[in-house]
Amino acid sequence: MISSINKIYNVGLYIRLSREDDDKTLESESITNQKSLLLQYVKENNLRVYDIYTDDGYSGTNFDRPDFNRLLKDIELGKINMVITKDMSRLGRDYIGTGNLIEKYFPKHNVRYIAVTDNIDTFLDSSNNDIAPFKAIMNDMYAKDISKKIKSSLKAKMKEGKWVGGRTPFGYNQDKDDKNHLVINEEQAIVVKRIFDMCLEGLSFFKIAKQLTNEGVKTPAQYYNFEWKNNYNLKYGQWHSKTIRDILTNRMYIGDMIQNKRSKVNYKVKKVIRNDPNNYIVVENTHKAIIDKETFYEVQMRIPKNKGRNEKKEIHLLDGLLYCGNCGHRISIQSRRKRDNRCYTICNYYRTYMKQKLCTTHSNNYDELEKVIVKSLTEMCLNYINKDKIESNVLNNLDEDNKVNNIKELEMLTNDIRQINDNLDVIYIDKLNKKITEEQFERVKLKLENELATKQNRYDVLNDNINENVNEESKNKMIREYIKKFLSMKELSRELIINLIDKIEVFENKTVNIMVNFN
Repeated sequence: MISSINKIYNVGLYIRLSREDDDKTLESESITNQKSLLLQYVKENNLRVYDIYTDDGYSGTNFDRPDFNRLLKDIELGKINMVITKDMSRLGRDYIGTGNLIEKYFPKHNVRYIAVTDNIDTFLDSSNNDIAPFKAIMNDMYAKDISKKIKSSLKAKMKEGKWVGGRTPFGYNQDKDDKNHLVINEEQAIVVKRIFDMCLEGLSFFKIAKQLTNEGVKTPAQYYNFEWKNNYNLKYGQWHSKTIRDILTNRMYIGDMIQNKRSKVNYKVKKVIRNDPNNYIVVENTHKAIIDKETFYEVQMRIPKNKGRNEKKEIHLLDGLLYCGNCGHRISIQSRRKRDNRCYTICNYYRTYMKQKLCTTHSNNYDELEKVIVKSLTEMCLNYINKDKIESNVLNNLDEDNKVNNIKELEMLTNDIRQINDNLDVIYIDKLNKKITEEQFERVKLKLENELATKQNRYDVLNDNINENVNEESKNKMIREYIKKFLSMKELSRELIINLIDKIEVFENKTVNIMVNFN
């Protein structure tokens, strides 16, 4: 029984429940149980309840909770001088934050704290109070253990190709029957396809964004109703170059699941950081594609040439491809002169630092330069076609055998990895149920993790090789088609040129070096 002689207590009952708690069946029922226990306690001890503060769905490692903040405010206003929780873990699972509250904050504000089931009462001289710091540390370790378990479970789902994110990529929705599967949003998919088509037509990111904005096409922000500060995408329906680039480079649109792009620093620090692309989790063919692979990889080849290209009235065949062979900077094509209808090239570095003479003009009659380059490209294409026929006949059978063997090994590794993850889950549950000791758990866990790492590394190497071969095969197929089209066309298109040529170096002595996308 609490003695209230010479002391009138105004009690704040604090109740918290989060997804990390595995002792609940129904969230509402668990909240109800905590409330019932605390009300029974204050009744038995003749205490006066000022208010009940409830945070449902908030982690104990995070002290920025709505009703918890309201509790602290009422303490500082002098409305409450006693706080009661079911146990210390309801107050928090971070031992530093919990310790600061019990050892500093509550005493400073003359607040009595009671954790009913832990038998902790800060106004009593009790041995239970002495072990409070150790209970806080145990609660913290529990939160850390649960965090590791959740991360492991999420990564296992990612490796199975299941969607575990929040907001789906533009163009997709979560399947109503399976939240881990993506289905196409037909309305958004039309916009995605159009963006890829516009890129294939040679439009830059800026030009695509400007056209969509002018037409009033809804932005992703408008679909998802983002409420970020100064979000012009939402307020004005304005498309941006970065949004276009993100869509054009997202492999999700060819049916591949790309996850683990970002992660939190740790279970206490909620800051999100970008992961290295090498740590992305990629699973192929997990959902229906919006863009076919040939179109996607064709766009990837031309993106560097469309990025940052000046939007000019006359689009030349070699726009964005010319570079100075001496200083390495871009060579621009000047406007056509009215008196003779000619246009000339000039090194941008020379034009910017003309007085310093850091480079030379590299002036060439553009039309003549284009003829020379087209002639050279034609010869290179003819040589490639002949060479490609010989190499493909020799290597085709060998590559096919290797591919079949690699796929079989991948299937075996997938089963092994799944089995090891299942075993890790089993021993973790056995540890929680005290079927095995901590020492046994750590020994088996280390062995399984080492085995898992070895198999995962082998899986990643094989998967990368297969993807690389598939991508290379797809690229070579496209190149052959481009070359055939190029050789058969009387009037060349810019679309073909930027797919065949990577860059062209032009030297002051009038020589050129054409770097093509095929060898």
